Amino acid sequence: MSDADLEEIRQGRLAQLQQQQQGGPGGASSASGQDEQRKQQDAEARASILSQILQPEAADRLGRIRIVKESRATDVENRLIMLARSGQLRAKVTEEQLKELLGAVAENSERDRSAGGKIVVSRRKGGWDDDDDLLDQ
Repeated sequence: MSDADLEEIRQGRLAQLQQQQQGGPGGASSASGQDEQRKQQDAEARASILSQILQPEAADRLGRIRIVKESRATDVENRLIMLARSGQLRAKVTEEQLKELLGAVAENSERDRSAGGKIVVSRRKGGWDDDDDLLDQ
């Protein structure tokens, strides 16, 4: 992420804080309006970051994934933004790299789903039993 991106995010956050201070204690309607405005600003910041780190083909693929499964697209976006903020992305993400990232996210979600709620008990069949020794005597 470049310095210009960080400065843009800082300016947006500063404007948001100034609006909150000027508004003072407001009613529930102003709080919900501020929540919606904050969500919109967050969405705009995410879109800005993603447009800078994704090639157009990869962005199109991510958009199609969002249509089919919103949670998976959000997970991939979060991972991409985290990689960009930590400086691990050297160039724009290609469609092939996005496919690899999708595979990793799908694998993680599958592992979490299988390990999360189901307990599997495997027992030995036809094994040795101590009671069998008593019958032989």
